[in-house]
Amino acid sequence: MNESIHIGDAPNRVDGLVKVTGQARYAAEYATANLLYGWVVSSEIAKGRIVEMHDLGARRLPGVVEVISHANRPHLPWLDHSYTDEVSVPGSPFRAFYDDKIAFSGQPIALVVATSLEAARDGAALVHASYEIEPHNTDMQEALAEKYEPKRKRSTYKAPKSRGDARKAFDEAPLKLHADYHLSTHFHNPMEMHATTVVWEGNGKITVHDKTQGSQNVQGYLCSVFGFSKSDVRVLNPYVGGAFGSGLRPQYQVYLATLAAKMLERSVRVVLTRQQMFSHVHRPEAVQSVSLATDEAGQLRSIINEATTVTSRFEDYMEVVCNWGLMNYACANASAKYSLAKVDTYTPGDMRAPGAATGMTLFEMAIDEMAEKAGVDPLEFRRLNYSNVDAMDDKPFTSKALREAFDQGAERFGWERRSAAPRSMRDGSDLVGWGMATGMWDALFMKTTASARFTAEGQLEIASAGSDIGTGTYTVMAQVASQTVGVPLSRITAWLGDSALPTAPVEGGSWMAASMGAAVQLACQKVCKLLYQSAGKLEANPLGKAKFEEVGFRNGDMFVKADPAKHISLNDVMAAAQKDVLESEATAKPGVGDLVSMMKMARNTHSAIFAEVKVDAELGVVRVSRIVCAVAAGRIINPKTARSQILGGVVMGIGMALHEEALTDHRLGRVMNHSFAEYHIPVNADIDSIEVIFVDERDPEVTPLGVKGLGEIGIVSTAAAVANAIHHATGKRARSLPVTIDQLL
Repeated sequence: MNESIHIGDAPNRVDGLVKVTGQARYAAEYATANLLYGWVVSSEIAKGRIVEMHDLGARRLPGVVEVISHANRPHLPWLDHSYTDEVSVPGSPFRAFYDDKIAFSGQPIALVVATSLEAARDGAALVHASYEIEPHNTDMQEALAEKYEPKRKRSTYKAPKSRGDARKAFDEAPLKLHADYHLSTHFHNPMEMHATTVVWEGNGKITVHDKTQGSQNVQGYLCSVFGFSKSDVRVLNPYVGGAFGSGLRPQYQVYLATLAAKMLERSVRVVLTRQQMFSHVHRPEAVQSVSLATDEAGQLRSIINEATTVTSRFEDYMEVVCNWGLMNYACANASAKYSLAKVDTYTPGDMRAPGAATGMTLFEMAIDEMAEKAGVDPLEFRRLNYSNVDAMDDKPFTSKALREAFDQGAERFGWERRSAAPRSMRDGSDLVGWGMATGMWDALFMKTTASARFTAEGQLEIASAGSDIGTGTYTVMAQVASQTVGVPLSRITAWLGDSALPTAPVEGGSWMAASMGAAVQLACQKVCKLLYQSAGKLEANPLGKAKFEEVGFRNGDMFVKADPAKHISLNDVMAAAQKDVLESEATAKPGVGDLVSMMKMARNTHSAIFAEVKVDAELGVVRVSRIVCAVAAGRIINPKTARSQILGGVVMGIGMALHEEALTDHRLGRVMNHSFAEYHIPVNADIDSIEVIFVDERDPEVTPLGVKGLGEIGIVSTAAAVANAIHHATGKRARSLPVTIDQLL
């Protein structure tokens, strides 16, 4: 295809071929000479201290080079700030092998390094420790007795803002609901487990292949911890096999691999096992107490929303859990409170739509329950209490096409055919339920730099240090570049995932497409101007005296917009100007006007999710037979990759509703279902029809391209729609996710 494409077209992923043919390499797949393999030995207790390490058997095993632990590790810094990273949370970051203390079950206590993976694994089986055990607690119900409001706040945390007199309004209202809702702990289980290959380059230099969402974040972390200069550490992550937030902060395998490489001056690879994936970052368990009150017609009079999530003993991980309902619904009286409860686990972390996937989901389950109490259809209840502004901060939205999402989603789903009474719809022996919910997420724009390089052969290269964690960033970059410079995709190469490339933030929060797209556009516009200037130096310039604003770029040509017959090939421009390459770099960031706008206007995506479930009337087995998700998320760059993002989010939402649940034996303080055999996530057989609708939402205010992120909005409240549908089918109200059969029988 020799034609340039535009924003809104739906080309295939530009990185698709290398992925499906196995040419894309991931962190554990880079070959290097004299590579050593590290295998992590994990703590058997949840809290205490190591009295003695027993590693002699491992040291005697052929192939084992070293067993590293707190007893023999090299010097490490002791200040907390040496271990912080771009997205750290308040507290004291975890540092493996620092001392003899055990803070959580599964904590790494040793690394067996060997000449083969098998020798490292066998050696690790021979390492054990003697412990002095201390009492622990991993039970949230016990921890709630000592819950607290954190004093130091995470930089991304926004405290809820109350309005009116919610308690008085609740007491005086004729219709009331008070209920507690619960979400189980979820663990990150992307296809690619966390892995790091550290290549020892000599002279104190290393190249690090890491499973991360931010190469420059890992680079800065390793320099801070191990004393490398920035020029001596290069971190690469061009392909990431799923991350969903698990790779925002550097995980302990990159720390251990680098520690071993520096200590031994050898290349080292460390890959976590699937079981060890349950020993680090996770979505925290949550309880949310919701009190709602309405008048007789169903108009909200009071919202009281209080939530608690767990955190580790050593850090205060917090999420924006309570705000969403206060923002989304018109109600003069609303209050919220957010607390933490400490348990003896690793610090929780961001997991797809952190805070909203918990708080908005549980709140939407309460909204459904309140609508039933008021005798109002769930969709009509949301329309009745619709807010045109961010009701918590009293700010107008840059755009909010949620009404249109309601209308289009309901029409496609056939909501008008819903029978109101629970257990009133059947399909043979199955009870049929229809439920819906509202989703909401942030639309963020982060400072990002990109470069563009146009060659005499007509090839365009675009680059940034940002990551593509499977979201389609490579394709978004290429698509924006193609429209801007008028070069076909076949002549565009995108580079990502390299700390040596232009500065970019970690990939997360659904900000990458908007931010990277804007940076690429600016860099490419600079190249276009250089091409225009070069053409202007030609004696026989077919563009005549046309100004830069009067020319366009399409299909490898530069042309006069008012008279397309006047054009010149970009290759001819380069040849005539005797240019081998034109290069530029640009940074997209909120300007002064943007920052003022951000303070005055709310920037969010919205969705309306409609779910159909079929429940076996005798066995209580639930099947999600149909989902319609209508999304209002600004300008869609590529409908194909965008739809893929929403599909992935919806599937994770179905998992939240019916499958995902970490089960901890609190006597041991250990997650027991730490494998794919027992930690259930949706598989193909669990997924039926999912239809995605993108509502036309023009928003020139939100970001330079009018783009809002899509990575998170698909999961937010999907589980609520499913849970609400289950109630409609069965008449039984589940207030804890996942909804299991025992709750329905």
